[in-house]
Amino acid sequence: MGKYFGTDGFRGEANVDLTVEHAFKVGRFLGCYYGKDHKAKIVIGKDTRRSSYMFEYSLVAGLTASGADAYLLHVTTTPSVSYVVRSEDFDCGIMITASHNPFYDNGIKVINGQGFKLEADIEAMIEDYIDSEEDNLPLAKREDIGKTVDYAMGRNRYIGHLISLATRSFDGIKVGLDLANGSATTVAKGVFDALGAKTYVMANEPNGLNINTDCGSTHIEKLQKFVVENGLAVGFAYDGDADRCLCVDEKGNLVDGDRIMYMCGVYMAKRGELNNNTVVTTVMSNMGLYKALEAKGIRYEQTAVGDKYVSENMLANDHSLGGENSGHIIFSKYAKTGDGVLTSVKIMEVMLESKLPISELSKDMKTYPQLLKNVRVKNKKLAREDEEVIKAVEEATKELNGNGRILLRESGTEPVIRVMAEADSMEKCEKVVGRIVDVIAKQGHVC
Repeated sequence: MGKYFGTDGFRGEANVDLTVEHAFKVGRFLGCYYGKDHKAKIVIGKDTRRSSYMFEYSLVAGLTASGADAYLLHVTTTPSVSYVVRSEDFDCGIMITASHNPFYDNGIKVINGQGFKLEADIEAMIEDYIDSEEDNLPLAKREDIGKTVDYAMGRNRYIGHLISLATRSFDGIKVGLDLANGSATTVAKGVFDALGAKTYVMANEPNGLNINTDCGSTHIEKLQKFVVENGLAVGFAYDGDADRCLCVDEKGNLVDGDRIMYMCGVYMAKRGELNNNTVVTTVMSNMGLYKALEAKGIRYEQTAVGDKYVSENMLANDHSLGGENSGHIIFSKYAKTGDGVLTSVKIMEVMLESKLPISELSKDMKTYPQLLKNVRVKNKKLAREDEEVIKAVEEATKELNGNGRILLRESGTEPVIRVMAEADSMEKCEKVVGRIVDVIAKQGHVC
C-alpha cells in the first residue's frame, strides 16, 4: 500500500484526509498521463455522499485543465464504471466512493482501460505528484482545454447489460432489495423490475448523509426482518457503491459471500462453467467453505484480503469464480471486479434453474464460529509487528491445535487492525481474540 492509495483506492474523511486539492491533482495527473499522444477520454461515476459532488467537480477541473474530456455517469455503481471503461474505449475511469464507510468518508478509485483497478506503479506516480512542491505538468490552452460530457447513457447501457445476463424471467417472484441509500438506487430496482420480479425496496431515499446508515450489507439485520415480514423469496443487500452483495434466504437467514461462492461454485461446476474446477477466496473465508467445497470435489485457492488480489489471481490463472466473504463476488466471464447487482442476478439464476429455495442451496456448508474485532490504532504497521502481539498470536494458534486459526491484518482503508479468530466454538473465539486485543492495548497501540 502507498501513502494515499490503499487496497481500494485513495480513501479518508472528506476535507480531512482527502481534500479537493488531492482530487484536483489526481485529475491533473490522469489527464496528462493518458493524454500524452491523444486527447484522453475519462469517465467518472460517484455514489450518493454529499461530498461526492465536491470531489467530482475537483476531478473534472483537474482533468479538463490537463486537456482530457470528462464523461459523467453521475450517481452509479463502481462496477458500472468498470463496464463502461472496458466496453466503450475510455482511457480510464474514476469512481468517487468510500464504499461501506460512513457518509463523512469518501474515496477515489481509479480503474484502468481494461476495467481493473489501477496499477500500483501508476498510483505511486500519482502520489509523487501530489507531494511534489512544484507542478511541472503542462496546462491545456485554447481549443486543447478539455470538455465535460453528460454521459448518463453509459449507465443505462450497463443496466441493459445486466438485464441481458438473466437466463430466466423473474416473473412474479417476490424479491427484496436493500439499496443502502447508495449507488444501487440508480440501478438495481430497474434491473429486477425489467426482469418481472415483484420488487420490494428499502433504503432507497438517499439524502447525502444516510448512505450505509442502519442499512445495506453492513446492517443486514434490517433486510432479514424485511424479508420475513413481507414473505419474500429472497433478499439482496448492497453496500454504498454496490460492488458487493449479501443475500438473505426466505427464512431470514444470512447468506454471506462464502455461501454465495459455495452455491454458485457447485452450480457452475455441474454445468461445466467453473474454470479449472476452482474457486478463488481470500484468507478471511470460513473453514466451513473449504470443507464443503472439498466434499463436492471442488478446488480452492487463497489470496490476501481484497478483491483486487482475488481478481489478479483469477486473471493470471483463468479462473471463473472468486470473491470475499464480505460479498465482493467476481464472475470473470461478465465482470472484472466485484459487482453486487450482477451477483444477485446470478444467485437468481441458481435458484430458478435449480428449482430450489436459497435455504436449500447452501445447507451443506456448515460455518465455523468466527469472531472479528476491529481495533483502532495509532500505527497499523507498528501494532501488527509488535513482538508481544506476535507472541500472543502464536500462543493462541498453538492453543487452537489445528481446530481453528487466528488472522491479524491491517485494514486497507482505515486506521484499524483486524483481529479474527475461527474455532469450533464461539467461546474459544472470544477467549483468544480478547487476549490479543488486550495485548495490543497493553502495548500502547490503541488510539
